[in-house]
Amino acid sequence: MTQHIVQYSGGIGSWAAAMRVAERHGVDDLVLLVADSRAEDEDLWRFIEETARYLTVEPVIVADGRDPWQVFHDVRFLGNSRLAPCSVHLKQLPCRRWVEANVDPDDSILYVGFDHTEIRRIPGTTRGWAPWRVEFPMCEEPTMSKEQMLQWARDIGIDPPRLYAWADHNNCAGMCVRGGQKHWAKLLEHEPQRYAEAERREARLRAHLGKDVAILRERRGGVSRPLTLAEHRQRLQAQKAGGRVERTMVRAA
Repeated sequence: MTQHIVQYSGGIGSWAAAMRVAERHGVDDLVLLVADSRAEDEDLWRFIEETARYLTVEPVIVADGRDPWQVFHDVRFLGNSRLAPCSVHLKQLPCRRWVEANVDPDDSILYVGFDHTEIRRIPGTTRGWAPWRVEFPMCEEPTMSKEQMLQWARDIGIDPPRLYAWADHNNCAGMCVRGGQKHWAKLLEHEPQRYAEAERREARLRAHLGKDVAILRERRGGVSRPLTLAEHRQRLQAQKAGGRVERTMVRAA
């Protein structure tokens, strides 16, 4: 019997991959491997519970025990869109340890939920999981858009994770350091309390490190520099206030 282990993140891509694996191979040897980063949206766990019940598979949950900010503190590095040590320590390493302890590489296949827009990530992931074989069901035909995957979940009676109403991913309750300026602008609009939490923790870590570092960066005049969440928020709020003033002037004219 071949074991089929899906890296089950709570994102729509990993769910769709698990569905394809179940359709092809059944669920008797299906493992839903979940890494708990201690930072996820509560609705992610609702989605994992409902989808696991639908598949009749009890998820296997592994955890490092820290959250992303504790990792940044411990490794003395603030994660950003280019380098995210939180992903390594909270997801990759716990999953790797479980696989090494429980899975024979000669009698198993690992699955990752990349879709056809993420093919560039396949070589590195394949190398990183050697000697285990890795497959990417959502990169195969027929390919599906993210909206099609979300609709697939709705069609079987499961509400997609709530963050997909405004975000592209269901990572870290929306506070993913891999997100760029546009993503964090959306977080400020839709989840201002979480933006405020991230802003406070970024400021605290900057003070701890004693360095001018930030999750975001901006480039002006050919020069790149850190852009703190506080400065990003202040700019967004100023732009919004300016827009209100401009609209008021137009109405008055």
